[in-house]
Amino acid sequence: MQNPLHAGNLLCKVPKKAQPAGATLVRSIFAQADKEEVLRQCGSVIDRLSAQFPEAAGLLIEAESDLLAFTAFPTGHWRQLWSNNPQERLNREIKRRTDVVGIFPNREAIIRLVGAVLMEQNEEWQVCRRYMTLE
Repeated sequence: MQNPLHAGNLLCKVPKKAQPAGATLVRSIFAQADKEEVLRQCGSVIDRLSAQFPEAAGLLIEAESDLLAFTAFPTGHWRQLWSNNPQERLNREIKRRTDVVGIFPNREAIIRLVGAVLMEQNEEWQVCRRYMTLE
């Protein structure tokens, strides 16, 4: 299921002139130090949006549980959870490697190549770069 609060979706519910302020307002939810502050700020943002942009507020209310799911994890992990950059980087690497081959002789060949890329990435993250601590 796609997250109903995609930034583009929310900003479509706000007039163009107010979009920068609306985006800043929503980003302020993520700038809080702990779960209670995040929840309080989200409520505040919904209240502020409700007054001027009820459709945007409704979208935010609909997506609130998905949007705030990161608060169930330790605060030290929040930054990593907000971003899908590692996944996008991995997808680009898979695309780069498959583009070099061009046409695969069969399905098993592409599965082997993608599997090798995934194993390589897994080893790199285990040994070299820890994205999140195990604790």
